[in-house]
Amino acid sequence: MSALFRKLALGGGCALALAAPIAAQDPAERGVSAVLRGLDKVNGHTLDVEIQIGGSAELYGLIVTLTECRYPVANPTGDAYAYLTIRDPLKGELFFDGWMIASSPALSALDHARYDVWVIRCNSSLGEGN
Repeated sequence: MSALFRKLALGGGCALALAAPIAAQDPAERGVSAVLRGLDKVNGHTLDVEIQIGGSAELYGLIVTLTECRYPVANPTGDAYAYLTIRDPLKGELFFDGWMIASSPALSALDHARYDVWVIRCNSSLGEGN
């Protein structure tokens, strides 16, 4: 009986531990656009662009498409995360497809020899912060 009790106690503790991060997540709001920064690693030049949800822009010869941008409701100027697709415009080669997080750009980063792209913020209205 004590073995069964231990098994239930361990299983229940594990379920509580796994559920804790989900309960701790903050609600997110969807932005209408995002500000991204591009870097040319060879000459050190940077370029900021605002892209609307569903839109694309060219950053140093890369085509960047923004599918979605979200930010914490409690802290709109805080951490943003955006779903980006980054391609070579000539060959169509896919360099990146996934979520980028403003506070941790290296967590899910573009893998390109010359260029880097990362999220600065989401905007709740077009032209905000420009």
